[in-house]
Amino acid sequence: METRKTKLGADHPDTLTSMANLALTWKAQGRQADALVLIQGCAQAQQRVLGPEHPNTLSTQAIIEDWSI
Repeated sequence: METRKTKLGADHPDTLTSMANLALTWKAQGRQADALVLIQGCAQAQQRVLGPEHPNTLSTQAIIEDWSI
């Protein structure tokens, strides 16, 4: 994710995908708090860059809702 940030920029869609994937990995490793913070930041960036109705944004929002239960 850090390499993509450097090469593509923090708001590039591929960087945001890497961010979401890292959050999912952290969640699977038991790092729930870190994962939630990262996925929330990803969702905010996706809303800004891709728009609130973009499929990736909606998917990330669904993950946040699922994790918040």
